[in-house]
Amino acid sequence: MDKFVIKGGRRLSGEVVISGAKNAVVAILPAVILSDQPCIIDNVPDINDVRISLKILREIGAEVSRLDTCKYRIDPTTIKRFCVPYESAKKMRASYYFLGALLGKYNQARVSMPGGCPLGDRPIDQHLKAFSILGADYTLSQGMIDLKAQKLTGNQIFFDVVTVGATMNAMLAAVKAEGLTIIENAAKEPHIVDLANFLNSMGANIMGAGTDVIKIRGVEYLRGTEYSVVPDQIEAGTFMIAAAATKGDVLLKNIIPKHLESITKKLEKIGVNIESFDDSMRVWVEADAPLVKVNVKTSPHPGFPTDMQPQIATLLTLASGTSIVTESIWDKRFGYVDELRRMGADITVNGSVALIEGTGRLNGAPVKACDLRAGAALIIAGLAANGVTEIEDIFHIERGYDSMEIKLRQLGADIEKVAIPDEVQTNLERNNLSENAQAV
Repeated sequence: MDKFVIKGGRRLSGEVVISGAKNAVVAILPAVILSDQPCIIDNVPDINDVRISLKILREIGAEVSRLDTCKYRIDPTTIKRFCVPYESAKKMRASYYFLGALLGKYNQARVSMPGGCPLGDRPIDQHLKAFSILGADYTLSQGMIDLKAQKLTGNQIFFDVVTVGATMNAMLAAVKAEGLTIIENAAKEPHIVDLANFLNSMGANIMGAGTDVIKIRGVEYLRGTEYSVVPDQIEAGTFMIAAAATKGDVLLKNIIPKHLESITKKLEKIGVNIESFDDSMRVWVEADAPLVKVNVKTSPHPGFPTDMQPQIATLLTLASGTSIVTESIWDKRFGYVDELRRMGADITVNGSVALIEGTGRLNGAPVKACDLRAGAALIIAGLAANGVTEIEDIFHIERGYDSMEIKLRQLGADIEKVAIPDEVQTNLERNNLSENAQAV
């Protein structure tokens, strides 16, 4: 078990290269299953969710070889199994994309109920609804989802809520279905467009990705392709806020500025200077410039992303005035607040709304990451805080950020990844069990 140790108070400056998008690659890697030839995927981030996805591909029979630091060749023609092992699937929410890919290629799939970040109730009923409309039968038994179809036939799918995961899974299942599939009330995030672009590069016929209506004309054959994953808008946004929180001056490279517009607008209102170029962006705050309050409400793309809510809330603890942050996507997204309070933040949560009294100051403290984006928020807090911050449970962070501590050190941060000795970890687990028992 590892932890991050951060000595705060250093101004970030320099250049950082943003990695491929976690939310795109976790769908693109399963999508390779649909190809009838090998594929090469580039700009693949080195994160835990990718490692799990590649492991699953190998477990079901695909041949996976690493060609370069962030480039892989995947041959799906050797796949012989249609069941994703429980031990792998339980570690990653995005394992459900193997349902759509295996069903779309082989008319059958068996995957355990997905794991991942604990962000409250995240049902997959809309995924199953889409599969059923396309002609699949499903059963749920002992934590496993079984899908089978005689054949998949294009149809009209209307989602009851805007859902990224179900939109992408419906796309995976429909690309080889017979006839036309129309997905209405579709999600519009950049990673949905990236998945569509990848599938189209193999010969799929997908139109309308990035709008709320996606049309897919099924094809019989998908050829191999070489494809580069889109840059990660959430990683870029996280570094933007880290630069702002430390009143730094950072140039972000390998980005798509348009994907960051909702984040950019909020940061500019807070008092952050931003200059955009073709594929890069400079973010800076003058040392004596004040940060000011702003209200934020998360919403589906093109609104402010829920995956950036903990990070901007952390920044607002350093701003002057009272800010209101409203979470409209996931419940339990405010799990990080107690940890920020340990560092001196003044935050009151009432249901889906957080009231933040900007104190302009945070102090280092021992904290724990409760999920991926909460962990990123705590890193930002540690960078801006006075003193030393130790962050435990960083496996959450490493699910979605490629070489986070290395990139931050290159910008001047004092951050190290430190191993927790086994005996210390055992004592921590024993203490946690004792605390839980007392709570019961």
